[in-house]
Amino acid sequence: MRLTEFHRLVDDEFGRDSSAFLLDTHVLAEFGATPAELLVGGEEPKRVWEALCRDFRVPKERWLGRDESGS
Repeated sequence: MRLTEFHRLVDDEFGRDSSAFLLDTHVLAEFGATPAELLVGGEEPKRVWEALCRDFRVPKERWLGRDESGS
């Protein structure tokens, strides 16, 4: 997963206005660090995204983002 895709998923799920705050302040249970710290430290965006989804109990069907196919 590219970093741009990660940020799109976070914005879509949590809202563009809240996503930056969330990435800077929420400490992920399984890592003991914020998503921003993890990404700067080189963690794979996909692992960070999945950890966010688990922490916030995002339904699995939304882990891949919005279906924009129009169907």
